[in-house]
Amino acid sequence: MMQYVEHFLFGIYPYIGLSVFLIGSLVRFERGQYTWRSGSSQMLRARQLRWGSNLFHIGILFLFFGHLVGLLTPHWLYEHFITAGAKQMVAVVSGGTAGVICFIGLTLLLHRRLTDPRIRATSSPMDIAILLVLWLQLVLGLITLPFSVQHSDGSTMLALSEWAQRIVTFRGGAAELVMNVDWPFKLHLVLGITIFVLFPFSRLVHIWSAPVGYVFRSYQVVRRRSPARPSL
Repeated sequence: MMQYVEHFLFGIYPYIGLSVFLIGSLVRFERGQYTWRSGSSQMLRARQLRWGSNLFHIGILFLFFGHLVGLLTPHWLYEHFITAGAKQMVAVVSGGTAGVICFIGLTLLLHRRLTDPRIRATSSPMDIAILLVLWLQLVLGLITLPFSVQHSDGSTMLALSEWAQRIVTFRGGAAELVMNVDWPFKLHLVLGITIFVLFPFSRLVHIWSAPVGYVFRSYQVVRRRSPARPSL
């Protein structure tokens, strides 16, 4: 029975999560554009938001792209430059540092939203739920670090990478690759897929509207106003 459950969680559920993530985002953009926002509460309490938001976004961006590159880069592409074990230790150190930074920021944001009556009154149940899910996902990610150190040969990292690559390339046998990994990794994967499921129904949709063009914008030309000429 457990084998069937794991086959569903790691072989079928990822496709359900990705489908809901993509189709749900399109539907929400089409039918609920007025809800397509981050819902900032800066006016209610700015100082703690500034620290929490900056730490959270710095950490989560590093973790997102770290996971993206680390999981989806084929082993043959880097095996001549770095061993799997060394790559895993780099991921442990860098990911652990970013995870702690992100954890501190998210804890500040969660504490702020739960303890300030005005902010809590303006928060929807999904606002609080998605923060709790992200917080739990960070905790699970940090718990995986000691288990990663125990497998210093990089075997666990290779299994997880091959699982992710088989999922995105629609190849079979993905679930079997992670059935023997330690329990924190399994919970981390399942909760990560669940975040994709919740994504279209939460404020996380504002990620799609990240102002990337703002970074590469042209300089704004500002000229000093000429003094008014005296009238004759």
